[in-house]
Parts: sequence; C-alpha cells; structure tokens
Amino acid sequence: MQRRDLLVGSLLAATAACTKATAPRPNILLVIADDQSWADAGAYGARHVATPAFDRLAREGVLFRHSFCASPSCTPSRSAVLSGRHIWQVGEAGVLYGSIPPTLPLYPHLLEDTGYATGFTGKGWAPGDWKALGSTRHPCGKEYNERRHSETVRRGIEPGDYAANFRQFLQEKPAGKPFCFWLGCKEPHRIYDEGSGLRLGKKLEDAQVPEFLPDTPAVRSDLLDYYLEIEWYDQQLARTLKVLEESGQLENTLIVATSDNGMPFPRAKVNLYDWGVRMPLVVRWGDKLKPGSVVNDLVSHTDLAPTFLDAAGVPRPAGIAGKSLLPLLTGQADSGREQVFTAMERHTMCRPNGGTYPMRSIRTRDFLYIRNFAPDRWPTGGEFPSSNNTTHGDIDGAPTKDALFEPKTQAQFPQQVALCVGKRQAEELYDVASDKGQTRNLATDARYAAQLGELRERLESYLKQTGDPRMLGQDPWQGYVYRQTSGYGASFNSSLPAAAREAARTKVHRPE
Repeated sequence: MQRRDLLVGSLLAATAACTKATAPRPNILLVIADDQSWADAGAYGARHVATPAFDRLAREGVLFRHSFCASPSCTPSRSAVLSGRHIWQVGEAGVLYGSIPPTLPLYPHLLEDTGYATGFTGKGWAPGDWKALGSTRHPCGKEYNERRHSETVRRGIEPGDYAANFRQFLQEKPAGKPFCFWLGCKEPHRIYDEGSGLRLGKKLEDAQVPEFLPDTPAVRSDLLDYYLEIEWYDQQLARTLKVLEESGQLENTLIVATSDNGMPFPRAKVNLYDWGVRMPLVVRWGDKLKPGSVVNDLVSHTDLAPTFLDAAGVPRPAGIAGKSLLPLLTGQADSGREQVFTAMERHTMCRPNGGTYPMRSIRTRDFLYIRNFAPDRWPTGGEFPSSNNTTHGDIDGAPTKDALFEPKTQAQFPQQVALCVGKRQAEELYDVASDKGQTRNLATDARYAAQLGELRERLESYLKQTGDPRMLGQDPWQGYVYRQTSGYGASFNSSLPAAAREAARTKVHRPE
C-alpha cells in the first residue's frame, strides 16, 4: 500500500476526537462465516465459487492476503476475536464447548460500556456455555434470531434470516447511538445437502482439490456442496449491505468480513496448515480507506479487537496480544508484521480422558513451523469413539471423510490418506512458497536445519513471553469441562467398553 500521510493524519485526528464527542464514532459490523478457507473467494482469484458481495467489499475497501485465525476451531477462534488474545491466554474459552471467564475483557462489552448499542444474529460465541463460569452478559450483545426465511432453502442452510434480524436491530437501536453488531453466518459449516452442488449446475471438473485430499468424484462433489454454501453466505452478506445502505449508515460503518476457521475437510479445519487457519479478510470503512487497496502483511484475528477499540476511541485493556490494523488500513508502515502464531488444544472429546492434541505454530512469509507437543497421540482421535459419535472424531463427518477409509481410495491415494489421518512428527516445517499444500515436511532435512532451529527458537520465545502454560509443562486444557448440553457428548464416558466403541462407528455424525 502507498503512504497517504494526509489521510492518515485525518483519520487519527478523528479517532482521537471521538473520545471528546466532537465527531461521530463509527459503527462496527463484523460479518463472520463459519468454516471458510481463504482461497474460496473471488477477490483471491477463485473462479470456482461466486462471491460478488465479498468482492465488492474488496473493491471498496482493503483486502488482506495473509490473514490468520488464532485457532482452527469455532469456540477458541471466536474467543480470540472477541478478546484480542491467544487461546492460551483465555482459559476455558480456548477449547470447543468451553466457557467465558467473567474477568476476560471482550470488545463488545467495552464498547457497550462507552455508549455503543451491541447485538448479534446467527452464530455468536459458540459452541459452549458462556454463563458457566459466572459471566452475566452475552459475549456478543443482545440476541436477534427471531426472524426466519419465509421458505426453506435446502438441508443444511440456517433458517434464520440474518439480514432481517440485523434490520430489526437497527430499527430498535436508539437514534444517534453508534452500534457494534456481530453477524455470524452458520454457513459453510456442515451438514450439507449432499449432491446439491451437482444438482444446481456445478461440475466436478470445477472443484479445486487440495493436494492433501484424495482426488475422487465423491471428494469433488463434496467440495462443490461446500462452494454452494459459501455462495449462499455471500448472498446474505449482500442483503446485509443493502440493509445498511437503506439505513443511511453504510459510510460511517467499519465493516469486517472474515471466517472463524478453515473449511470442514480433513487436514484443514482443526489443523494449523493454511487450509485450517488462513482466512479471507476484507475491511470497508467509507472514505476513510483507499478503495481497492491490498495488504500483504501477516495479520491475526487477535488484531480485530484492538482495531475496533482504537477506531471507537476506547482504551485497550491490559493483556491484549493483537495489534490494531488501523496503520495498515490507512497506508502507514507497520513493523512487526512478519509472523503470526496459531494454536490448537481440544476440539471434540475424541481421546481417552479428554486428551487434547496440543499444537503451536509460527507462520512467516516463507515457512510454516508446527510444534506437536504430543506426537504419540492421533491428531484426528484415531479409533477412539468421540463425543460426536464417530471415530477419528476431529474430522467432520462427510463424504470426504468416508472416502479416506475406503479400500479403493487407500490403495490409490496412500499419501493423502496418511496425511489426513496418520500420526505426525513432533516438529513440522514447510516451505510455503514451493509447497502450497504443505505436504512435504522438511523438519528432518539437514538442508533446512538453520531455518528449523530459528523458527523453533522464535516460537518458544513468544510462547514464554505471552505466558503459554505449555512452556511450563502444564496442561490445564485436559481438565476443562466439555460443556455440550445435549447429544452423545453430554454424557461422554472415556472408558466405554469395546462393544460401545464399536457401536460408535455406526452412529450418525453430528458435526461440531
């Protein structure tokens, strides 16, 4: 991005003036998809999926090419967005079906305390029980989920009408009061209407199969169904922008569109490879930003909370790990954007005694380094019957998952099957430029010993600096309660007899 000193000065002056009530504070609208990887949007060059609303925001705002979530799992990722902290800094909010510590500062609460109207529709902070530890305010504000689509679209599509619920929020909001709204689309999260992509005109040859997945017709069809849900989400984004325009508040609204984690496929969601943690991200803010700008710096979802607080002129609480994106949005040089950190602890309860699969990573422009703290465990859960009623429970149930265990697929695509379900080394190193699928681990290659050592040191230094219990040999995550209130996981028993374990294989999978 080019420097625009005059614009930068005007923006920073306006932000400072907000605290003195001499200028209107911006509205803040976060639109967050559920399980979409970065590559699946037209603004990034995709031709296999149509995303005109997202692409419009990119034309009228700033597109980020290297944005990463903090964790590739719904609850911890959303906790990081709300708090601006890493998952090892948020206690029980750092695992799926966790809870919110009442002492954890969240940006919607901080904005509400300074005069903002707050609300959400769709999927907010979830899944979990935000009240369990004593919190008294919903993490995202007042819930607006009463409005429904007049007709059912198809299986797997959320019946709630996000745009209509947003309109209701705007109608009820006190006039003249700035707002902070979280619009959490539930697409393209599974379950899908199997075969819907093909039925509605998509072609198998259009599917972009990552090299870590077996290239079979079933996998391609599954990808088409995923694309179709992204297109539905984008249509809801378009309707939401129309509501905002009709309200006359589009130009004074800081709009962010992104996703919580990567696509619900093996070696993507619940993994620290790019398909699990690299996110679409676009920001629009009227004439405050230069239309069509592109940012190549590495940024994190932990940067969103400080961005919103800075834009509103609200002081950041101590302990925020993220950095405001305002300098990048306004074209300033911003050092320290050469690396991001991601993490994973527990997704489903798919290992004995609630065991986690602890991972940490550092991603630079050139390399991805992953540290697996328990390489003796199965990254997918293996044959243990999990809380979502299946084996290999950290992979969402789907035709692609089924394909991995078919003898024909295993014979034809042994490398892909091993990458998706096999155990991993304690350290992984990938050259992200030459190995876009991140399938060739260089950690044992002597030619990369220097890079391996440097990234290991940088990761460990940062984890120590930011208080990761893993650096002290501690594991609080395994003891966190799995607060699923219904279904198999609610009465999960880690010592099921063999017959029950076998029965778990045949149960219908309910994706997390």
